[in-house]
Amino acid sequence: MTGLSSPTRRATCAACLRAQSACICHWVRPLSSRADLLILQHPLEVRNAKNSARLLHLCLSGSRLEVGEAFDASGLRALLHADGRVPVLLYPSTPGSAPPVLDGGSMSQPERLRLVVLDATWRKSRKMLHVNPELQGLPRLALHDVPVSAYRIRKAHASHQLSTLEAAALALAQLEGDADRYRPLLQAFDGFVQQQAALFSRLNPS
Repeated sequence: MTGLSSPTRRATCAACLRAQSACICHWVRPLSSRADLLILQHPLEVRNAKNSARLLHLCLSGSRLEVGEAFDASGLRALLHADGRVPVLLYPSTPGSAPPVLDGGSMSQPERLRLVVLDATWRKSRKMLHVNPELQGLPRLALHDVPVSAYRIRKAHASHQLSTLEAAALALAQLEGDADRYRPLLQAFDGFVQQQAALFSRLNPS
């Protein structure tokens, strides 16, 4: 008797978590940073083909990527302050909030800092901030001289709204005073965007 065959599963890359046919590992450009990087990724972003956080994590050695919305307080506290680093949240000021100000001494020593980045839509990032008091209590970093985003594959409300990778690269460059270090990362992002745009065009021909 012949049994029914099980549905064929698409082979998935273990590193970038995408189908092998859409693997982005060839865009990985290994880099190191003086400031540490912690990426807190909303669960809805994990399998989003347009998401750039996984590429950011694969490129930046020593970075950490944790998935969740409401994190365990003690676990999150340990992540934020591991190795004695001073955490700073990449997030604009919000009405009614008065986060602490990062002292100038820490700002002048990026190797003492941990940049914390929320990988989520603006709505979901506000939810993550609301449900994690540990994040609310962090000093914040706002970007200066924000360029036009190259993230044309995802809808934005304004041209300066950046992808997670772009925002993190600019923030690290701002903290470290070294924009040249992160140019390869932004160039890799351009290639990633072109690849995704081509894939979407093939899947959705006009």
